[in-house]
Amino acid sequence: MPSAAPDPRVLADWYRREARDLPWRRTEFSDRHGAWGTLVSEFMLQQTPVARVIPHLTAWLERWPSPDAMSTATPAEVVHQWANLGYPRRALWLHRAAVETVERHGGVVPRDVGALLELSGIGDYTARAVAVFHYGDRHPVVDTNTRRVIARAVDGRAQPDPPSKRDLERMSALMPEDVDESAVFNAAMMELGATVCTARAPKCEACPIAAQCAWLAAGRPDTGDTRRRQARYEGSDRQARGGVLRALRGAVDHRMPADEVLPDWPDAVQRDRAIDSLIVDGLIEASAGMLLLPR
Repeated sequence: MPSAAPDPRVLADWYRREARDLPWRRTEFSDRHGAWGTLVSEFMLQQTPVARVIPHLTAWLERWPSPDAMSTATPAEVVHQWANLGYPRRALWLHRAAVETVERHGGVVPRDVGALLELSGIGDYTARAVAVFHYGDRHPVVDTNTRRVIARAVDGRAQPDPPSKRDLERMSALMPEDVDESAVFNAAMMELGATVCTARAPKCEACPIAAQCAWLAAGRPDTGDTRRRQARYEGSDRQARGGVLRALRGAVDHRMPADEVLPDWPDAVQRDRAIDSLIVDGLIEASAGMLLLPR
């Protein structure tokens, strides 16, 4: 067991009072969109800020309100609709997951974590998030924010270690046994990390579990950071990939001559490398000197 533990009741009271009003947390969202809405929102929220996700989520669910609807879309339509959400491979994974849901589960997003993990693009976090936040089951749900709260409150460390399977075990040990309260605890830990116990400027004075926090009690020591740093976006291959996709999304029929895609990019080798990697990832196709979104 952990050496200390956040009080679930304190966290639950704080969450019910202070949690952000986000679309996917509303009862009407779940009633209207079901587990599919939760799955789509979790795909979009991976590495993308909440403010950017909300308008795209609304448009996506209006266009494809179910796995059945999305399974009939083309990959080109999916990549185009993904727009500027970043990491566009997620769009293709979500499309494949929709097709698999129709083929394997009759168009109903499964409840079982094992079945969810067998769908394209779904890992430990997303599978458990759907099972907990839509279906109401008791599972540990661990994201970056949760891991940071545990590292500080329980371990007395400034930043968490890189993700590991042990994270699920640790969260499970902290959760209350009651199924409904365990779901609230999962959501509250993530919300606390996202809004109060932030990576760079934690608001310890506003933290509901400050009195229980091992890191705060130790004087907020700098214990180092072993997490892998994300490469700078400006001038990166990621930026070049985004530029290629943006050009094709805006082109007639989503296709254009290869030599007209990012012709002014300052590094021609990097541009070509970005194009090659997009082809390998299945995000674009090349044919007779043309580049196009996948059919």
